[in-house]
Amino acid sequence: MSAVAKLTQERLINVLVAPHVTEKTATAMQDSNQYAFRVRRDASKPDIKAAVELMFQVKVHSVNVAIEPGKVRRLGKTRGRTQDFKKAYVRLAPGQTIDYEARKA
Repeated sequence: MSAVAKLTQERLINVLVAPHVTEKTATAMQDSNQYAFRVRRDASKPDIKAAVELMFQVKVHSVNVAIEPGKVRRLGKTRGRTQDFKKAYVRLAPGQTIDYEARKA
């Protein structure tokens, strides 16, 4: 039994945190059918692939992940740091698309 088969549906639903939409990701959506998501920091590539396929009913071609370091912020005299986060770039199979607007909960 593979590691993906052992994951429960509830766990897969919690893997994706939010879509990550920026100018760079909007260009990637148009040019290379690639979508970006913020994901849980403990999520692996097979977890992310299974979660996207489950939630959006699409075929995933590949998944790349990047860990974005937190930024230093100040609040008055106190210096703080925002949390690091993991984002996933998901390339879909040809002919597949994701409509973010249709998935509003």
